[in-house]
Amino acid sequence: MKNVMIVMIGLATALMWSTMSHSQQDWNWQNPIPTGNILRSVFFTDVNAGTAVGDLGTILRTTDGGNTWTPRPTGTTNSLYGVSFTDVNTGVAVGEAGTVFRTTDGGETWDSVSSGTTFHLTSVFFIDANNGTAVGGTAILRTTDAGASWAPQTSGTSNSLLSVSFADAMTGIAVGLSGTIRRTTNGGEIWTGQTSGTTSGLRGASLVGSIGIVIGEAGTIRRSTDGGATWTTVTSGTLTTLNNVLMIDSSNGVIVGLNGLILRTTNGGETWAPQVSGTSNPLHGISFADPGTGNAVGSLGTILRTTNGGSSWTTLSNVVTTGFLNDISFTDNNTGIVVGGGGRVLRTTNRGSTWTEQTTVTAHTLYSLSFADDGIGNAAGGGGTILRTTDGGVSWSGQTSGSTSTLNAITLTDASTGTVVGSAGTIRRTTDGGVSWVGQTSGTTSDLQGVFFVSPTIGTAVGGGGTILQTTNGGANWTPKTSGTTNTLWDVFFIDENTGTAVGDAGTILRTTNGGNNWAGQLSGVSFGLLGVFFTDANHGTVVGTNGTILNTTNGGVDWVSELRPAYSTLTHAYFVDPGNGFIVGSSGTILSLGDGTTSVHDDQAGNDSAPTQFVLEQNYPNPFNPATTFRFSLPERADVELAIYDLNGQLVIRLVNEPLPAGFHEVRWDAHGLASGVYFARLSSEGFTRTHRVTLLK
Repeated sequence: MKNVMIVMIGLATALMWSTMSHSQQDWNWQNPIPTGNILRSVFFTDVNAGTAVGDLGTILRTTDGGNTWTPRPTGTTNSLYGVSFTDVNTGVAVGEAGTVFRTTDGGETWDSVSSGTTFHLTSVFFIDANNGTAVGGTAILRTTDAGASWAPQTSGTSNSLLSVSFADAMTGIAVGLSGTIRRTTNGGEIWTGQTSGTTSGLRGASLVGSIGIVIGEAGTIRRSTDGGATWTTVTSGTLTTLNNVLMIDSSNGVIVGLNGLILRTTNGGETWAPQVSGTSNPLHGISFADPGTGNAVGSLGTILRTTNGGSSWTTLSNVVTTGFLNDISFTDNNTGIVVGGGGRVLRTTNRGSTWTEQTTVTAHTLYSLSFADDGIGNAAGGGGTILRTTDGGVSWSGQTSGSTSTLNAITLTDASTGTVVGSAGTIRRTTDGGVSWVGQTSGTTSDLQGVFFVSPTIGTAVGGGGTILQTTNGGANWTPKTSGTTNTLWDVFFIDENTGTAVGDAGTILRTTNGGNNWAGQLSGVSFGLLGVFFTDANHGTVVGTNGTILNTTNGGVDWVSELRPAYSTLTHAYFVDPGNGFIVGSSGTILSLGDGTTSVHDDQAGNDSAPTQFVLEQNYPNPFNPATTFRFSLPERADVELAIYDLNGQLVIRLVNEPLPAGFHEVRWDAHGLASGVYFARLSSEGFTRTHRVTLLK
């Protein structure tokens, strides 16, 4: 990853970077799609419009039945556990520490609402346009104004409540730990305990008319035929934890649980039959827009859909891998490579819009990656593995490293010269493009985790116990430097011969301005392990680490600002193609992108009976829009295409497309959340064809 070729960045680039600010909504998921976070709940107001919520404040919105999802900003990292809508416009999401968000525009924007509690709210249910109930901890909250305000009700229990459901405005049930069932027949003024016949935790409840179903741990199912007054045991056929239940009507219902479990009833819950879900990920939420059309959501952003009442399910979310990803590098603005566990290599040619797995020649974990140019690169990993590519990562061949040590980091300064470091102080160097790798004396037995060369002769390696080694003669000699820490250092990055940053355990950040001779600690503000660092100039840098940590500096590390975490994943490395486009990889297949609002150009020929015969730019839809819109255009032949946005003064705002594209129908989505309301112009230029459309952003 530590490719010296990308270090030199001019003043104009630095100035462009300085105008940017990173925020939670800037980081977008490229794998899994639409998110890698756990989705806890989902609600569809009709077969097309739906909202899913989950960990770290995740809110996703779809208007096409779940085929595509758009993240909506919340400004919180509190997890959201429940969502419910009163109508197509008004909805409420609830979550950690009493979090309540409310929308009145169909889920496009969400405003925080005071709940009056700090309990984790785990479920919310609306019985009509105004009346709703939320539960969590020992709290029960009630709203009579569509979620604009909430008043506490007396739950009468010391057990945590996890789910709530109402049959009508008066009759409802809330369930929770230790087999707790509370029931009201007066709209929640009084809640009384019911005998469940179990001490298992109850996680889900659904009440339709007189039929009630509650479910929970160890496959527990209890059924009521008198509106929740009495309960009988129903056999689930499993000991798997059941997370949620929805009775679609008095006959048909669906239960979801761990290991991708889906159970279905067609006789009011008397019997339940397992269904093929197509996933082994835990499922947490379920919603049906009509008796046939439903969606389920779960871990790793899993989204499933049924159109036949739950008899069969289709996966709508997209996952290339859930394996651990360790490093990322780009050979040009569009072509990137990721390496990780099991010898995995992923590659993109469209700036991460899609990633495909490449064939490699090893099963060893690959920990590091570096490219000398757009064709030649090396990857290093376990068991002394070194792989070489000469075609930009399309194909890989093994090289003899001369070592069986774990190789943790590799760097190339040109097509011939590279250095790799690893366990027990291993350092090996090639000057012949990897035909041979020669051992060097490091003078340490500490595991070396990171290495960076600013030239073929000047380099720095870091590792266990705060080890920092420096060479000025291509590794013929390595000199230890005082780091001032005993924490493991995981990565190091230099922007020139003098200025470098090393990061490590317990929030360690070190900075040198004299070529590594002296290192000074910087205040990171976190105690998490910091695993990767990347700088674009002396002032602007990004550090990533465990527990989804992302830190940014705009003043050389004098101040480090922690971003709202986009993921709980361990984030291993960051890479910036240019100041406006960055990428982060990590555990559970995490690939995040920081972009300029451009979403991939999609080939949209499906459903078109014939190829286009002329250049066409259609009017964007929607228009006016807030904050995103989609442009569709057609090409009669393969051509260089530029689709750009200009303001009223004719100043370029952004290039959405600037690349050759094949003949066919294409579309590109523009997210303008960072721009002011007003009139803009979209111009498509290709092979002498130019077409401009007026577009309006209304906020």
